Amino acid sequence: MEDVKRRTAIKNFINYWKEKAVEKGQLDEKQDCHAFWISLLREVFNIDTPEKYLAFEYPVQLNNKSWIDVYIEDTKVLIEQKSSDIDLDKKYKQSDGKYLTPLEQARRYKNELKWDKQPRWLIACNFNEFQFVDLNEEKPEIQTVFLKDLEKEYHRLGFLVDSNSEHTHKEEQISKKAGDIIGLLYDALLKQYGDKINDENLKNLNKLCVRLVFCLYAEDAGIFEERDMFLNYMKQYPTKDMRDNLIKLFKVLDTKKENRDPFLNDDLAAFPHVNGGLFKDEDIVIPQFTDEIRKLLLVDASANFDWSDISPTIFGALFESTLNPETRHNGGMHYTSIENIHKVIDPLFMDELNKRFKSICEYKDIKTRNKRLKEFQNEIANLTFLDPACGSGNFLTETYISLRKLENKIISELYPRQTWLGDITTPIKVSINQMFGIEINDFAASVAQTALWIAESQMLKETENIIKEDIDDFLPLKPYSNIIEGNALRVNWEDVVPKDKLSYIIGNPPFVGKNDQSELQKNDMLHVFGNKWEKLGELDYVSAWYKKATDLMKGTNICSALVSTNSITQGQQVPILWKPLFEQGVHIDFAYRTFRWDSEANIKAHVHCVIIGFSYTNKTKRLYFDKQKVTAKNINAYLIDADNIFITERRKPIQNVQEIRMGSMPNDDKGRLSNFSTEEKNRIVEKYPETKKFFKLFYGANEFLSGDESRWCLWLKDVNPSEIKAQPIIDAIQKVKEKRASSDRPETQKLALVPYLFAEIRQPETNYLIVPRHSSENRSYLPIAYVDKDIICGDHNTLIADASLYTFGILCSNIHNIWMRTVCGRIKSDFRYSNTIVYNNFPWCSPTDEQKDKIKQTAQKILNARQEYNSCLEDLYNENKMPINLLKAHQENDKVVMEVYGFRKKDKNGKITELSETEIITALFKMYQKLSDKTK
Repeated sequence: MEDVKRRTAIKNFINYWKEKAVEKGQLDEKQDCHAFWISLLREVFNIDTPEKYLAFEYPVQLNNKSWIDVYIEDTKVLIEQKSSDIDLDKKYKQSDGKYLTPLEQARRYKNELKWDKQPRWLIACNFNEFQFVDLNEEKPEIQTVFLKDLEKEYHRLGFLVDSNSEHTHKEEQISKKAGDIIGLLYDALLKQYGDKINDENLKNLNKLCVRLVFCLYAEDAGIFEERDMFLNYMKQYPTKDMRDNLIKLFKVLDTKKENRDPFLNDDLAAFPHVNGGLFKDEDIVIPQFTDEIRKLLLVDASANFDWSDISPTIFGALFESTLNPETRHNGGMHYTSIENIHKVIDPLFMDELNKRFKSICEYKDIKTRNKRLKEFQNEIANLTFLDPACGSGNFLTETYISLRKLENKIISELYPRQTWLGDITTPIKVSINQMFGIEINDFAASVAQTALWIAESQMLKETENIIKEDIDDFLPLKPYSNIIEGNALRVNWEDVVPKDKLSYIIGNPPFVGKNDQSELQKNDMLHVFGNKWEKLGELDYVSAWYKKATDLMKGTNICSALVSTNSITQGQQVPILWKPLFEQGVHIDFAYRTFRWDSEANIKAHVHCVIIGFSYTNKTKRLYFDKQKVTAKNINAYLIDADNIFITERRKPIQNVQEIRMGSMPNDDKGRLSNFSTEEKNRIVEKYPETKKFFKLFYGANEFLSGDESRWCLWLKDVNPSEIKAQPIIDAIQKVKEKRASSDRPETQKLALVPYLFAEIRQPETNYLIVPRHSSENRSYLPIAYVDKDIICGDHNTLIADASLYTFGILCSNIHNIWMRTVCGRIKSDFRYSNTIVYNNFPWCSPTDEQKDKIKQTAQKILNARQEYNSCLEDLYNENKMPINLLKAHQENDKVVMEVYGFRKKDKNGKITELSETEIITALFKMYQKLSDKTK
């Protein structure tokens, strides 16, 4: 659907500018430039406010002051716009007498921009044709997209709005390939340990892989003195001698040159001293090499692959993915994309730092500006960061890279090429020693350290490119021991970094639900929360990181931002976790509402997450959702701009409306009473005809939604026990009796006295409305329906006996569905409807009789629309299959319910205004608060 909308928008864009060209005779580079590019970004690339990104008439100094037609700083794009009659391949005379094509003119402008403003992309456009070139290519080639072909080829101009589109894609491809190579090498080496595979040797293998990766990177990135230095050293030895000579190399890399054997072979002696503990002299067990390992290491990993352009942020995660996938799942580790990392660090600190940098650069007095820049550089060099579940270090690595990129901008402003102060040893002040981490897995911890070293190397090169001078040698590595191996929930975080030195807590703690926690993890939770925390067993594992961060931050200006599964902001976990935390004084500064969190690992983790920034300090509150950012008065624990309201379990509805209850619970030893197929039922009835009246259709959630009428149950309520004679039924009852009698729960043991009955019977005597307890997140409307009283409703559904059409209409409405999506619990990402949380707390409207009749009418239209199709609810409410007349019936019902709630109004001129979904949920929370205050 989204693709269809986009293509329609592109067609409209093309036709509009074609017609405008015909109407005017010619499109003008001055008069039409603004409208064209704003329209292109808005209509074709879905940018809501393109005016914020497009800088028109951007000043640049040539022989005299000139202006770049369009400049997009965020994506590093420089655009030279020409009128529609200009041939982009032709050279035109410039003010200095030179003849240049429009692209050559763009390149000339590019050469005069400062380092941090240098564009990556150059575009020449004449409204009919886009010529563009990627300056990052080794041999940049001119590419062309024509306006008439934009519908098919718009993606080729994606770099206009995606700052990382090509560069990140290239980094991802390189890093993924590197991860694949190391994975193959890891597996091949693992085989060589044979029957000696144990925990200790797995640690040895991990250390070996980390060392090999560093050598491979060092020879390609210029850290070693010669390119292919590692390759040339290793390839001279036959396979059988590679192990011994690798051990010799590791020893040399760990030894200062003045302490080495003076008679070392020249090829070994030429290697630098690495230090940093990476090649620390310790006896790690390295297996014998094979021809397969030789090829993987020397051909695939070295000769045929360039490591210099890997992203340390991405590669760290991919490197760690050589761990066993099952281990990764049990530990709750999910690897994070660069884009998602920035959803944490940008609103937490980078947005503010970048804003301040731009503000300082606007100082007109050079002396004052430089003084402020130096102070600002010192300030960012004194920030400290803790990731208390750092994994392979990708949050810390990307944070370091982001700070260094900002510092490079400062350096570029302070030390232009012509005034570089050569007496300063290094202009760099930001250090990896500002990054602290805690990680339970030793391999991940060592990967994190290596990733930071690689990031340090890459950013050093960027600084050298700015100042056009070599800075102190990268080697030997500076000692770095800020990644602590340990259980973050047992480690005292102040032992890692004192809180009076700490600025920010960031990260992506393990995603482990309450039902998936090991005994060790449950004990961790108890250790953090203590035994007085109410309903601790209902909380996800990630909650412990929020508690520890909140405790540490108290009395400080430390700010935190963590990624979590959205479950801690929904359902019964909300009051259990957040009410006590808010009472401690912490509050939410910013939040990303639910979105899908994808990883960079080969086995992707599709998890529905939220990001929550929290502190004790007073800040502007910001909410992010659906590609929007809004300023909020307060962000509550449901991530809504509303007061700190908590929806707690309620046994009765908050208003005088029809009651809802769970369906009947069998407790029948794997379906002995409630799971007969039609074939099984027919066989019994054929042999024992008198049993026919005992069988009734049974609806669990699946049967209800799919319309499956092949599941039957034994419904023996009010049946005279003397009538129960059929052996298969007697056998089933006996099994149920044995199972209930063996239970540890006294209540279940009592039920063994009536083994022929469901454990909890809630079947109404009238027809009833089923509301399924579980429903797909992909449905706009919760599928509910009326069911015949003779169909037994199981406890995977909730039901309302003799429900009115008015009740049906309200529960079908978008108002109720918005409420449900906000406060319900989740199973993975699917909705978990709860009578005690969702229904009983739902604020109902107060309609007049006339309004109630209108809702009944629209509710009946929904039922009528369904009857036109011989389809189950599962198909009818599939987003991709929903019949148009059913959708229209729902939309008509929505409008009426919205009007009754006062959320949709028509003024005296007939103009209609409606509240947005965010405004609706805010209004519902206010209604709930009033109702709740009345019931206290």
